[in-house]
Amino acid sequence: MTRIEVARLDFPMMRTREEFETDQLPQSLVEARDAIVAAQHLVVTFPLWLGTMPALLKAFLEQVMRPSVALEYRKHGFPKGLLAGRSARLIVTMGMPAPIYRWYFRAHGVRGLERSVLRFAGIKPVRETLLGMVDAASDAKRQGWLGRLS
Repeated sequence: MTRIEVARLDFPMMRTREEFETDQLPQSLVEARDAIVAAQHLVVTFPLWLGTMPALLKAFLEQVMRPSVALEYRKHGFPKGLLAGRSARLIVTMGMPAPIYRWYFRAHGVRGLERSVLRFAGIKPVRETLLGMVDAASDAKRQGWLGRLS
């Protein structure tokens, strides 16, 4: 099992389509990219920020999920997902009740990551675990979450 702590990585944010399509992957992300390509199952854990993943996680995914790694562009139609045969679990923590995020907000940030990044790259199934009210959760509740996730 390989653990990638995105917050500890040093890499630039991309600003143009050209960077995404043609620039070389920063050396600091080569090991992370290789671990993702080698994995059969990805677990992505993040706190909900403004309804979606933190910007740093999105910047990381933009860097490592490039053409020839996650996608193969075709002359016509949608790109081919190159990470087929893998599955993923998204674990999202948040301050609001998880049912409110799921039903009222339709979990839009999680849906974007699931549909626009992971499934587009061929990863499925993608399952999710939403953990709400984490700041108010008792130690027993948190231990229950950890037990359920391990």
